[in-house]
Amino acid sequence: MFRDREGEMAGYAPGALMAGGRAAALIHAQIVSEEPAVVRHRARALVDRWDSVRWRAEARLASVDLAPDLAQGIGTRRWFRGLGTFVGLSAFSLAFWPGFAPLEAAPATRVDDAVRDEFRSQMIMPLALGGDAGRQMGPTAAVTTLKAAPERPTLQLVATLVQGDTFGRMLQRAGVGATDAARVERLVTAAMPLDEIAAGTPVDVTLGRRAAAGQPRPLDTLSFRARFDLALEIGREGGVLSLERKPIRVDTTPLRIRGLAGESLYRSMRGAGAPPSAVQAYLRQIGERIDLEGGVQPTDTFDLIVSYRRAATGERKAGELLYAGIERNGKPRAQLMRWGSDGQFFEASGVGEQTSGLLQPVPGRITSSFGMRRHPILGYMRRHAGMDFKAAHGQPIVAVTDGYVASAGRAGGCGNAVRLNHAGALQTRYCHLSSMAVSAGQAVRRGQVIGYVGSTGLSTGPHLHYEMYRNGQAINPSSVSFVTRALLSGESLERFRGVLARLKTVEAGAALADLAPAPAAARAPEPTREIDRAGVRTPAI
Repeated sequence: MFRDREGEMAGYAPGALMAGGRAAALIHAQIVSEEPAVVRHRARALVDRWDSVRWRAEARLASVDLAPDLAQGIGTRRWFRGLGTFVGLSAFSLAFWPGFAPLEAAPATRVDDAVRDEFRSQMIMPLALGGDAGRQMGPTAAVTTLKAAPERPTLQLVATLVQGDTFGRMLQRAGVGATDAARVERLVTAAMPLDEIAAGTPVDVTLGRRAAAGQPRPLDTLSFRARFDLALEIGREGGVLSLERKPIRVDTTPLRIRGLAGESLYRSMRGAGAPPSAVQAYLRQIGERIDLEGGVQPTDTFDLIVSYRRAATGERKAGELLYAGIERNGKPRAQLMRWGSDGQFFEASGVGEQTSGLLQPVPGRITSSFGMRRHPILGYMRRHAGMDFKAAHGQPIVAVTDGYVASAGRAGGCGNAVRLNHAGALQTRYCHLSSMAVSAGQAVRRGQVIGYVGSTGLSTGPHLHYEMYRNGQAINPSSVSFVTRALLSGESLERFRGVLARLKTVEAGAALADLAPAPAAARAPEPTREIDRAGVRTPAI
């Protein structure tokens, strides 16, 4: 079964070499044929021959410089050979250029007449080209162009009464004829004075079809809110304009707001919903009795009541401050109520605010007085021509008495400053303001806000620098005393205390509830629906 392959090839007989110790070879002739081995040998020979040819070609091509660098050796034979290669390759590329003719592509969808009409109904086109957006058909043989477009039967618009305008001129600008405008003015004047109509009042106007071309449209209806509690409506009946008064139910329950003072009394009151004007009035009145910087604790309770009106139509309007109070541990520290025709505030004891003298510009303590001192920024001794009040940034500054604004603007180291001229050759100046609320030449009243505390100019922090001058010479502001306070007594004091007691019975936030409808309005039937107005009745369910 086993034979020595070499011995067999050499012609030895089987077993002849066994004695010599030669290894035996396994014959696979019965398993693998000789033909696949020959094929593999020939294939390998072809591959080796191809590799040989390829290697020789690569070596030859590597020795040929077909594409030399045209930036080197300009003008040499090698450079011209590279130029020729470049020109040849370029010509070969241009020879197979596809051309510049536009390529046509099939549309994404088939556009027939139906699709084109659908596109046309959705596109935007000028009316002159038959755009469907204007509901005007394009010019065709079946369409006749009109010489003039028909007018709308009615025209509804809103006119606004501006400052310095008259009611009649406003109506004529809106397109109302002079005759109708004069008639409307007479009707409205019979109901209320025209000068009581506030500027900015919108007026709803409906004009009818004109009788002839070139004539003004007749007035069909006119309605507007004349006052908070009154609406006026003018309509045409039988060719004659008539007016109808529509009183609006109004509730005048005051609005009471209470809450904790917190870290900032101003922010706490504004966060509770108090109007800005009422907050400023509250701080001004309370600040004259209590030091707002150190005399108010976060746990104190502020209490203010403002006049408030709410209409049955949903409108609401806040008015002036009526009551200002502050409590600590349930006990009142200050109770002030507006009283009298001049609107002064009186304490619960009947003592009113001062009626003469000067107000303190901000409710804060004095941190630097009038006289010589070392300037905190310049570092040397100089005269301090006023006094400094400690105040928070943005706190309102009020005029100490009536006067006129001499200047309002930048003033060197004083920063933003306001100077006021008062009677008796007296002047006051307020420095380092963050912003100003008045302008030069404006008249101001005692207690009016003229600016807000800041730190502009030569300042180390938010505060108010307050100066006073008499005949152009700086004087000590503390030399002017605060004198004279109003005082109630007898029957006036009793009536004052009675009104104060009733006012304090108002519940906080009660005025914010919706106004309940009147009994007559509650029994009124529901308005007629448009579907009922057209004569179509819905079946009962």
